[in-house]
Amino acid sequence: MKLKVRHIDMDTGEVTALLHDFDCAELGLREKDRVKLSLKGKMTVAIVTTSDTVIKKGEIGLMGTSQEIMESKDGDLVEVSAASKPESVEFIKKKMNGQELTTEEITTIIADISSRALSNIELSAYVTSLYINGMNMRETADLTKAMVAGGEIITFSNGPIFDHHSIGGCPGNKITLLIVPIMAAAGYKMPKTSSRAISSAAGTSDIVETFANVALTPTQLKEITERVGGVLAWGGSLNLAPADDLIIKAEYPLGIDPHAQLLASVMAKKKAVGANYLVIDIPMGEGTKVKTMDEAKAYARDFIQLGEGLNIRVECAITYGGQPLGRAIGPALESIEALTILEGAKGPNSVIEKTLSICGMLFEMGGDYQGAEKAKQILESGKALKKFQEIVEAQGGKPGITSKDIKVGQYSVDVIAKHSGYVGHILNKALVRIARTAGSPKDKGAGLVLNKKGGNKVDKGETLFTIYSEHEWKMQEALKLAIRLEPVQIQGMILARVPAFSRVAL
Repeated sequence: MKLKVRHIDMDTGEVTALLHDFDCAELGLREKDRVKLSLKGKMTVAIVTTSDTVIKKGEIGLMGTSQEIMESKDGDLVEVSAASKPESVEFIKKKMNGQELTTEEITTIIADISSRALSNIELSAYVTSLYINGMNMRETADLTKAMVAGGEIITFSNGPIFDHHSIGGCPGNKITLLIVPIMAAAGYKMPKTSSRAISSAAGTSDIVETFANVALTPTQLKEITERVGGVLAWGGSLNLAPADDLIIKAEYPLGIDPHAQLLASVMAKKKAVGANYLVIDIPMGEGTKVKTMDEAKAYARDFIQLGEGLNIRVECAITYGGQPLGRAIGPALESIEALTILEGAKGPNSVIEKTLSICGMLFEMGGDYQGAEKAKQILESGKALKKFQEIVEAQGGKPGITSKDIKVGQYSVDVIAKHSGYVGHILNKALVRIARTAGSPKDKGAGLVLNKKGGNKVDKGETLFTIYSEHEWKMQEALKLAIRLEPVQIQGMILARVPAFSRVAL
């Protein structure tokens, strides 16, 4: 059957075709069935959505990805025929039943995800099956390799290639902005790719975007790395393991992050950039993804074992994540905090200590011992700042950038302590919600800066933290949320009083 193309300005997140109910009946189709579309040598399989009002008989509505693939124009006649479900749907059912998948089955699933052959419902079923039933290490290694094969693979003229990654969960973790220039200033190659925020207040790419272009091509990433030594790029622009970005979109509304998929997601992108030495940062503590030391050690063992199968030497740093790293949360605010350290600031100590420790691990993995001391010398000498400025300029940012060049939201409000005491707990997730309500990460100048952290003494009326926003109404909404959530919790030194037993006369 030939149907006339009509473009519809919306995107369902799937390769979708909108057909009239009459034409669906003629083709023997129902909602969420598949159709094969052919036009001028272009071909794709689309998921059917039906209507008897939005689209007319004899028309086919193409939207989003389906429109881009077909390169169609309004009025084009596209050949439409029924298509069967992808074979991978049966393999997903197999995993839902708790069975082990073969290498070929995993490869087929990832290929279908990458080509957008699966519906959102089928992709959600895949994610849920991994969350409930998991994968063994052989399956996880096959999953990683399949994800690598589905995207770009970058090969450098010489190595070794160093990398690091945090599994997330700790707000304010801006150490990438320090680690990359320190390693590059030491003469090592570090093509760091990072993500944007999904549920956090700021992904590393959101932070870097406040002062440089992060949407690099694979050619640009390779050229800048080989010329300057380091790169701070957004992984989404490089087509590295493209199935991962689609899987993350399915995970987000479910609020789940299956263990095997997390391992594969991290390691696939590291393998795609040719990493030889990799440090994995595993933040641990209340409010993070990893709550206990036993759980953190299990993650570390799996990352190390998976690295062995991929020929990547992996070491893991289990780090404290019970409160934010440093004081700034939000793209511009975190940029400023990192830059002031490069410029010579002696704090926040937590950011500096974590940076030097992870750099030290990387140096020592490459055979350069006393690594933390060497990293400290590079940072304090100004060499890291100079290299950072080279990286920024290479990525289209301002030459000679300083912390004063980065602007924060013009609206701000202080959150004040209601009574005196000591900071007993800081609620990471509550702080993230407040920063996002203020506009972060979309509004680069939004976020918050902590004045008090765990253990600090607080007097009534002192500022606990300051909220920044680019819009007054967002600032006010963030303030209301902060008052309700009380993310910085103040306690007295005596947490509870237990009286003695009453004396009874005999």
